[in-house]
Parts: sequence; C-alpha cells; structure tokens
Amino acid sequence: MTESGRRRRRWAVRLAAAVTVCGAVAVAGLPVYVHPQLDPLRPADAIVVLGGTPYERFDLGLELARRGYAPQLLISRSTGADDPEMAKYCDGHFAFQVSCFEPDPWTTQGEAQEVGRRAARFGWRHIIVVTFTPHISRARYILGKCFDGELTMVASPTPTGPRFWSWMYLRQSAGYLKAFAEPRC
Repeated sequence: MTESGRRRRRWAVRLAAAVTVCGAVAVAGLPVYVHPQLDPLRPADAIVVLGGTPYERFDLGLELARRGYAPQLLISRSTGADDPEMAKYCDGHFAFQVSCFEPDPWTTQGEAQEVGRRAARFGWRHIIVVTFTPHISRARYILGKCFDGELTMVASPTPTGPRFWSWMYLRQSAGYLKAFAEPRC
C-alpha cells in the first residue's frame, strides 16, 4: 500500500471512530437529556422554579401553585434583579406565597444551596422542581446533594431542533462533570 493509501485509510478509521463515538454519546444521552425521568404531580410543601429563559417555566410554576400543588412558590431570579419580565412573577399578588431569590453562585448549585437553606428553615420534605427537559436529570442530581427530601421533577416547554439539542448535550455534559467534581452541596 502506498503512503497516500495509508493516510487515507488512517483518516477513514479516525472518521469512523469519531462518528461511532458521537453516535454512542447521542444514544447514551437520550434517557438523560431528551427523555429524563419525570415524576407524577402530587401536593408538596413548595414549588421551586429553577432560573433561566424562556419564561414559560415561571408560568408553569405559577400554574401549579394556582392549581394548589403547594402553598409556596420559590423562583430563582437567575435572569437578574433588573429583569422587568420577572416583576409579574416576583412582585405580583397571589393567593399563595411567592418568593424570589438571586442564586449565589449564579449556577444550579447556587440554586440548590438556597433550596436547601429554605427547606431546613421551613421544614420542607417534598418539593416540586420545574426546569426545562435537558436540565431535569442534572438538576435532580445537584438538588439531591442539598435537599434530602423528595423531589418531583417537572419539565417546562423546551425548544427543539438539532442546534438546540447539540448545545444542550455539550452544556449539560459539562455541567455534570462540574457537579461530579464537587461532591458536596
């Protein structure tokens, strides 16, 4: 075989390996990112809406509280204190208690730490957590390190498309690596 043929063959083997690895990662991520474990709704001590955009997750948290799933709604104001969109959630008057907080640090871990503090203060044993689909599994893992009660995970509407899902695989996988490296709450 000529040198040129050997180079082409090495290139083809590397390409096949890369395609195989990408395919394996995509398949392995399906139950974690695309079809995570969601839980049936039942009454809880509080509803926690993890931050981010789009805002539909905050609407879902309000709807669940209106439907009587919990007397308290806790919203992570991770879009910032000066976000005018958040006023309708954080400054509104509702038949249930609504509190908003800015996570510190500005991560899911910061949100989980605040949830843990409030759970200890208010005696929460069961919370409903609202976030978007690709974040469900990682949020469950991180919150479970800070809250020893029962978690009911609920997915808000999620964008779709190959670009979104490619970004989510990368982002959530990096987040998992960071969470695994931090063994405590």
